[in-house]
Amino acid sequence: MTENMIITVMKDAVSTGLMICAPALLVSVVVGLIISIFQATTQIQEQTLTFLPKLLAIVLVGFMTGSWMLHMMTGFMNRVFDMISNITS
Repeated sequence: MTENMIITVMKDAVSTGLMICAPALLVSVVVGLIISIFQATTQIQEQTLTFLPKLLAIVLVGFMTGSWMLHMMTGFMNRVFDMISNITS
């Protein structure tokens, strides 16, 4: 296994990880921003108020994009296993 192959696998792993995490992170940031604006306007400074809406939004995003995330992960693993089979043969 050469250094270029390792670098390629690591780049692919990082980009796949970022693609998988992006929907949940973006929704969490948007929901947090909306709730913080609501808290600032109503002067409700309860720290636990942000937890449940963020959790529900992330679970909803998980249900909506779960099959896509699984497809991305299996595609990455298939590419890695193909590289492994090419090395050994």
